[in-house]
Amino acid sequence: MTHEPKTEFTKLFIGIAGMIGAGKSTLATALGEHLGIDVYYEPVADNEYLDDFYRDTARYAFPTQIYLLNRRFQQHQEIIWKGRSAVQDRTIYEDSIFAKMLVNLGLMDARDYRTYQQLFNHMSNFMCRPNVIVYLDVKPEASMRRIEARSRGVESGITLEYLDALYTGYQEFVEDISRYLPVIHVDYDRFHTAEEMATVIEREYLDHNFLRKVTRFDPTR
Repeated sequence: MTHEPKTEFTKLFIGIAGMIGAGKSTLATALGEHLGIDVYYEPVADNEYLDDFYRDTARYAFPTQIYLLNRRFQQHQEIIWKGRSAVQDRTIYEDSIFAKMLVNLGLMDARDYRTYQQLFNHMSNFMCRPNVIVYLDVKPEASMRRIEARSRGVESGITLEYLDALYTGYQEFVEDISRYLPVIHVDYDRFHTAEEMATVIEREYLDHNFLRKVTRFDPTR
């Protein structure tokens, strides 16, 4: 997807982070259109491991994580090679949340997790960091309602316990990564549309370009 970005958003890399069903793809689309930048979506429709992962998570946790790591790294490289502004629906950094959670739930072997971490660390030497991460804060119960509403067959086995563990992982992730990267912390329920949110994110980014902490903001400001 090719756009002409606004002058102040040339070579800008935005990462959208958030729970399953948080609305990342919708916001990524809105930001792409609002700012005139490329959009990279999470590999879901063509993920050949996803059905197996939800059917037998313990067996397919490691290959699924490696598949996603590979695909997101591919997106990162494309963003670097093209040299254009882009927004990515779920960052490569978030994969570690899922991997760690799977270990904690006893669904991934600790040895596989170490291998995953080592591979990620090697890849990180060739990755570009986002200029800003937009975190969509959606609670586990809301995430479950949205998952049920969109009725993706492969997600039918997701439990509230799984989402609770995932949410805890996201809170730790945001606290940690905000020490190194600007994070705009969004309470999705405070906005009527993704377009409205995109407008506020644009303003927040321009006002706080060097922000290094989690931020909440008033959409009516």
